Amino acid sequence: MKQQAYNPYLPSWEYVPDGEPHVFGDRVYVYGSHDRFNAPIFCVNDYVCWSAPVDDLSDWRNEGVIYRRKQDPKNILGMRLLFAPDVCQGPDGRYYLYYAYDFMGVMGVAVCDTPAGQYEFLGHVHYPDGTVWGRRKGGPLPL
Repeated sequence: MKQQAYNPYLPSWEYVPDGEPHVFGDRVYVYGSHDRFNAPIFCVNDYVCWSAPVDDLSDWRNEGVIYRRKQDPKNILGMRLLFAPDVCQGPDGRYYLYYAYDFMGVMGVAVCDTPAGQYEFLGHVHYPDGTVWGRRKGGPLPL
């Protein structure tokens, strides 16, 4: 380790309040909703990613914007807030970003070939019959 790692681990100008860390290969990646300084509400920015070598958590790198709110066809105007995302690696080796907008009741999925690349909209989580998850009466509300 080059220097001591401490909290907050991201720069003071960055606002990723609910980071979800995942290790892929030799790096840890942090995904989270993205707040904006002095905004009247939370989660107003597009998703960003930060990463660091697993053996040096003092060496964080800004991977930039990985998914923009307007990429989802249900949010082409960009008015919805992007809540906390999560990422997993699928059996096909690709990376899947799962996200929910503010109380819309729909869970979106985007895909990328790398953990911190540009994710592309894939679809909405749904049941085998095509019903969007969160749209069945009495079912869960995706948040």
